[in-house]
Amino acid sequence: MSVRIGPYTLANNVFVAPMAGVTDRPFRQLCKALGAGYAVSEMVTSRKDLWDSLKTSRRANHAGEPGPISVQIAGTDAPMMAEAAVYNIERGAQIIDINMGCPAKKVCNKWAGSALMQNEPLAVEIAAAVVEAAAPHGVPVTLKMRTGWSDDHKNAVQLARQFEQAGIQMLTVHGRTREQGYRGLAEYDTIRAVKQAVSVPVVANGDITSPAKARDVLAFTGADAVMVGRAAQGRPWIFREIVHFLQTGELLAPPLVAELRRHLLEHLQDHYALYGESTGVRSARKHIAWYVRDLPGGDAFRREMNVIENSAAQWQAVADYLGALGQQMDRLPGIAAAPEASGSAMAPATTMSDDLV
Repeated sequence: MSVRIGPYTLANNVFVAPMAGVTDRPFRQLCKALGAGYAVSEMVTSRKDLWDSLKTSRRANHAGEPGPISVQIAGTDAPMMAEAAVYNIERGAQIIDINMGCPAKKVCNKWAGSALMQNEPLAVEIAAAVVEAAAPHGVPVTLKMRTGWSDDHKNAVQLARQFEQAGIQMLTVHGRTREQGYRGLAEYDTIRAVKQAVSVPVVANGDITSPAKARDVLAFTGADAVMVGRAAQGRPWIFREIVHFLQTGELLAPPLVAELRRHLLEHLQDHYALYGESTGVRSARKHIAWYVRDLPGGDAFRREMNVIENSAAQWQAVADYLGALGQQMDRLPGIAAAPEASGSAMAPATTMSDDLV
């Protein structure tokens, strides 16, 4: 199924979620190369005094990234959010995404992210202001939210209708409340209700951890697309696995160890180039740990790798470890398929929670 956002027809309906500290340009490019039809940047603040910071400049770096370029912005003030949208559009953003889904305390304590769902008039004011600011540039605006603030305050459906009226062109719904954080299971009844309430594309997010689970969630909710978060950490080929399964009903064989080695080493080179030596080595550790966590000797290797302070040495250690592993096994271990759907109580394939934002 193709999904359209404004003038853009996306490659497929399997997206990578915006994740703070994860979905930088190297990771987005890798996910797109491995089958993701769409990727949204990690969150960029609407605070003008932080736009020139190193962190924001890295997050706004889209050099060489295939389009459409989607930038997620967060904040609590409608004029500031509108200005942030224009700022990012002038720096290459082709789609603006509004963050109303982040449950992190440091975001919600400032009444941004999912905290905005408690203040419906302000949430709608922000959406309308960003749409109005982006319209002269021909840039569509999308929005990501949760099912509500708490189980007693699930207002995603009524907000979705208002967002659509304000001009939002796609809605992503994470199937948890802000109160849940990442605990418990995602629920999909609310996502299905949102899909039935609006005519714009709706994306289902939360506990999408396998090809079968993606199929089941799409079937149950009627959503136009699925968004994958933490399940892609250390397993970016999950996108091509899901796309292939949705198209054919068949599971792809796990990647060759040699392919993992090539992708990870290229990912590290791109990562070092973006972050520099010191920060690059430290921030690459989490990616390496995710890749090797289920591999033979992965725990021991991770402990050794975490004390390396030099990018060349870190890169070589990964090359040597995966080179040796490739002598022992051709392919990576397979991942068990998700259980079949069973009404609204669909269980995730694993207990892994989904995206950070």
